[in-house]
Amino acid sequence: MGHPSLASTRTPPTAALSPSISAVQKRTLTVLLVSQVLSGVGLAAGVTVAGLLAGQMLHNTSLSGLPIALLTAGSAGAAVVIGRVSQRLGRRPGLAAGYLTGALGGAGVVVAAALGSPALLLVSLFLYGAGTTSNLQARYAGADLAAPHQRARATSTVIVATTAGGITGPLLTTPAGHLATALHLPELTGLFLLSTVAFTLAALTLLLWLRPDPLVLARALPAASDEGAPADSPSRPGPGLFVGVVVLVLSQLVMVAVMTMTPVHMHAHGFGTAASGLVIALHTGSMYLPSPLAGRLVDRFGATAMSVVTAGTLLAAGVVAALAPGHSITLITLALVLLGVGWNFGLVTGTAIVTNSTPLATRAKVQGLVDVAIAVAGAAGGLASGIVVALASYPILAVLCGCLAFVAAPAAIVAARKDSARAWPR
Repeated sequence: MGHPSLASTRTPPTAALSPSISAVQKRTLTVLLVSQVLSGVGLAAGVTVAGLLAGQMLHNTSLSGLPIALLTAGSAGAAVVIGRVSQRLGRRPGLAAGYLTGALGGAGVVVAAALGSPALLLVSLFLYGAGTTSNLQARYAGADLAAPHQRARATSTVIVATTAGGITGPLLTTPAGHLATALHLPELTGLFLLSTVAFTLAALTLLLWLRPDPLVLARALPAASDEGAPADSPSRPGPGLFVGVVVLVLSQLVMVAVMTMTPVHMHAHGFGTAASGLVIALHTGSMYLPSPLAGRLVDRFGATAMSVVTAGTLLAAGVVAALAPGHSITLITLALVLLGVGWNFGLVTGTAIVTNSTPLATRAKVQGLVDVAIAVAGAAGGLASGIVVALASYPILAVLCGCLAFVAAPAAIVAARKDSARAWPR
């Protein structure tokens, strides 16, 4: 039997949503699905070519991890703002503002590359991170109107929608590069042109159709007893919040660190952008496609078991990446697929814990702060990855990341069990 701090992730249904709220939830999920597909395309540039573009402009391979570090640092700053705006005004203006800022950053990257300005490139990548934050925080909007026993699955539904755009984006590396060349721009800016348009369309989708706002409606439901809304969580965050944060942070750090240096590692072994784009596309698909499975597993077996599964999957990814020969695209792809699956398990598991451990009155604000921790972890992983590879090697980076995930996650869960035993006496 699971410990009390995580029990809310598998709470049996205590109240059914009314037909009217169920209809709003379905509409909310549909709008979020469309925006996630678009923003998934927007994510492609930062993942696929940002490191290569920075390496060309900065003339230093060891700084290839800097773009992802800046992108995730910008994501951290945006998470605070989006969380606070969402808390005060609702999900729609918060998420849309993040996407529009990301679009501005994507356009700035194109201008920076055209002008040969590293300073503008770094600033633009920082702004670009806001788009990734909105894409990530949209998962919370999917759970706002969901019953407690269905939140993991609602979250996973929003996450999986990113798959279509996330897979399509990297596969457009070559044609987008041709478009950029035709416009007399550097080839690697093609995906950033595409991202600018995609983020803008995602923002417009939310502004026009995410009505009523799910968070604003969720806060109004407790006053309407006949709506059958799920009861709000306690007035203070539950002790399980710490476990959720640890799972989310470790999953992000390990995934970003290994993913960031994989295209650079492949390029060093003679692979072109088309090959690395294919690998990243498959990796991105594995980050989102398992979401429905992850949601059901969390709801059925609980967060403790899924946290351990997350750690084991990330360890396996690190080991395969470390042992894969540089010329073996098959094994490199397998490692990146495992990496994506492990990240997905961690994201769905951690999000369910955080949502069920946080009161509705402060939920968006706390979720924003949690995503700050995720972004900081990603920034650290992205920045450290280039340094580790420069000083040691890509296999060493992969092994270190896998071991970190495997050792730290179970240890954090054991600590959380002790905290829960004190806070929730049996």
